[in-house]
Amino acid sequence: MKYIDEYRNKEIVLGLAEEIKKISTKKIRLMEVCGGHTMSIQKFGLPYLLPENVELISGPGCPVCVTSREFIDKAIVYSRMEDVIITTYGDLIRVPGSFSSLDQEKAKGADVRIVYSILDALMIAKKNRTKKVIFLGIGFETTAPASAAGILKARMAGLSNFYVYSAHKVMPPAMDTLIDEGVQIDGYIGPGHVSTITGEGIYMDIPKKYGLGVVISGFEPVDLMQSILMLVKQLEANDPKVEIQYKRVVKPEGNIKAQQMLDEVFTYGDDWWRGLGVLANSGLKIRDTYSMHDAEVQIPVKVAPPKEPKGCLCGEILKGVKKPKDCKLFAKVCTPSNPIGACMVSNEGSCAAYYLYNR
Repeated sequence: MKYIDEYRNKEIVLGLAEEIKKISTKKIRLMEVCGGHTMSIQKFGLPYLLPENVELISGPGCPVCVTSREFIDKAIVYSRMEDVIITTYGDLIRVPGSFSSLDQEKAKGADVRIVYSILDALMIAKKNRTKKVIFLGIGFETTAPASAAGILKARMAGLSNFYVYSAHKVMPPAMDTLIDEGVQIDGYIGPGHVSTITGEGIYMDIPKKYGLGVVISGFEPVDLMQSILMLVKQLEANDPKVEIQYKRVVKPEGNIKAQQMLDEVFTYGDDWWRGLGVLANSGLKIRDTYSMHDAEVQIPVKVAPPKEPKGCLCGEILKGVKKPKDCKLFAKVCTPSNPIGACMVSNEGSCAAYYLYNR
């Protein structure tokens, strides 16, 4: 298949659903750990095509959702500095902090600019040499290489006024922690974009250590249904392993050049995940070699301990132990136009996906 309409072919999707029903005899809970998968699963109504014994649950696959309020609070403090320009991806601007949001600060006059890539932020830094330009680096292994490339370019161009505030995270520690904490998971629908960078190697310990399979999936209905079928076959045969369904994009070795840039610029450090707490070596910190572009080093700020909103179940939803409809705030107090928790803000958030397609 070459074209997107083929990956959305109704007959193929229904055929895969029938094959799953024929061979699936065991109760199975499959977790996707990619926000793009979450949105596609709900958009195309895939849970309703599966037999009752096959359940799909959403995990911590939305980088905006798992990022701490402390990160947002510090970004707000930065935005209030007269000589600072904040550059950020669009979905982060509306995430509520403890006392404000970047969207609200922009309305008050702060210089907060939405960019489509870190290259836009670098251009802003070139044009505003008297300002400190801070790029909010957020995302998993998918977007981290771009941040690394931006830091390398800033150094080569002598942009001493350009900084990255990194909240980049890596996926394997979270996947391990969910299992260690006893969340019932029988297999992972592996993140396609992350795996484009990392390859399959980062998941190899999961079948060995936990006896669970991982199938790296694409984002269209045919991709996801085929990935579910592959996981069901693994479970029925008691043969957990790592497989790549998304072969048109993901190579076993991943993107070597991107991996080299990550290793050059970043090192692993402990980081906080909403719903999971602090996970060892789950964050990407800027190496000392490039600390001249590290906002936390060059422009240190302190904020009060963050406050989480009462009644919000975002953390439990990200762990897969609750679903958006279990939250009393969902679609009532908490809506896309008035998000209480981060899971309702991002297009990749579980609550946003349920609000749009599964209310």
